[in-house]
Amino acid sequence: MYICVCKAVTDSQILTAIENGVCTRKKLTHCFGIGKDCGKCNKEVIALLERRAALVQSLPCASNQPITII
Repeated sequence: MYICVCKAVTDSQILTAIENGVCTRKKLTHCFGIGKDCGKCNKEVIALLERRAALVQSLPCASNQPITII
């Protein structure tokens, strides 16, 4: 499902990034450009971060490591 229509970013892409250590909305914005244009996706992006954090609390937050999203 598309979360950010402006940038054509799906929930699967966001969840993959979160599982790979992207743990803040700011970092997701840096990776995908989401939330910059209209901002309508910000609530859903935050909800995905919160839901995933509840499920995988053991994953470390990637500080400044480069991340490749395919």
